[in-house]
Amino acid sequence: MKDKKVYKSSLDHCPLTFALKIIGGKWRLPIIWALSKSETMRYNELKRNIDGITNMMLTQTLKDLEANNIIKRQQYMEVPPRVEYALTENGENLIPALKQLANWGKRIK
Repeated sequence: MKDKKVYKSSLDHCPLTFALKIIGGKWRLPIIWALSKSETMRYNELKRNIDGITNMMLTQTLKDLEANNIIKRQQYMEVPPRVEYALTENGENLIPALKQLANWGKRIK
């Protein structure tokens, strides 16, 4: 029983496992990828660029990514209100790794 606890604990400290917890999920990578192609995007632009995502999932995923410092949300006090999303420095740092992963996927396809 003790060995099982040590094994679980070592997984929790694995940097790759930690990273996958942050960027894993059905919609997180498509959002990050869409934002990487533009400096900023508004909510409806993101929704149009990500096929099949619902408003509820987009909203929740944006909140999760913001909480994990992958994206930033900028709200402008205008009428009507305007909100823009962009990658943070942490989010930008992910892009080279994602490009490598995409290239790997192309090669094994």
